[in-house]
Amino acid sequence: MRKSILILAATLLAASPISAKPPALPAAIYTDPAPDKAHPARMEVLHIPSGGVEINGVAYLASGAGLHPTLVLCHGWPGNEKNLDLAQAVRRAGWNVVTFNYRGSWGSAGNFRFAQNPEDASAVLAYLRAPANAAKLRIDTSKLALAGHSMGGWVTAMVGGKDDGLQGVALISAANMGAIGILPRAEIVTLSADNAETLAGTSPDQMADELIAGTKPFDFMQAAPGLARKSVLILSSDDGLAPQTDALGQAITAAGGMRVTMVHVATDHGWSDKRIELQARVIRWLQGLLPQKR
Repeated sequence: MRKSILILAATLLAASPISAKPPALPAAIYTDPAPDKAHPARMEVLHIPSGGVEINGVAYLASGAGLHPTLVLCHGWPGNEKNLDLAQAVRRAGWNVVTFNYRGSWGSAGNFRFAQNPEDASAVLAYLRAPANAAKLRIDTSKLALAGHSMGGWVTAMVGGKDDGLQGVALISAANMGAIGILPRAEIVTLSADNAETLAGTSPDQMADELIAGTKPFDFMQAAPGLARKSVLILSSDDGLAPQTDALGQAITAAGGMRVTMVHVATDHGWSDKRIELQARVIRWLQGLLPQKR
């Protein structure tokens, strides 16, 4: 009899597998915040000093009185996918979001250089931390996070490894720009030509030469010790870059990192059919950076 019950139980389990219920979507993905006439959500155009010029930025400012945590969002190479739907969702979740364009990209002054991109992100953070700007934009400078997609993920890693004032960093299908320089030069030139249409003061040959010379200095693995001191979210996709970010996540953990979350999602480099999942994962991670209400 007992044997029959065990066989029946095994049969039922095989026929009806138990699956974990997916977590509920953050309300900010599908719900607008309550109107606040005194402190409405708004946008501010920013002109941010960096490298002797001013780069373009936009602040998506959350509604509500007081200071807000703030996410700086870095775009890729050249940045056709700017993840502005993510910016809007994060703002609905109560965070300010600041986007910007690197020198020489998308109308920002100056000439585009890979080495300058982390410098530009650091300049944005310095601008937001300046007391007058923080007050005007209602930024809680003790609650800053940095996130980036593709090359922007590389920028995020390189800056996050040195900036201990950040609460956390998030990498979305990040590319290790230091790994590109080992490819054959002709292949790098072709890749650069496909990403040159919105970049000023450069050329496919010039970008290829910089990437080849930057094999070691651009390697984001060097950022692992610094990233080990903060919360890190690594989101990878089916674009061939996952081994690079997997290696970075493992290096961060080996360096003592205790707050590394790594998730692989079956989607393309731009998360074209997983936009809601991307928003949900980033918002949940951001919520975890803040003190929990009791």
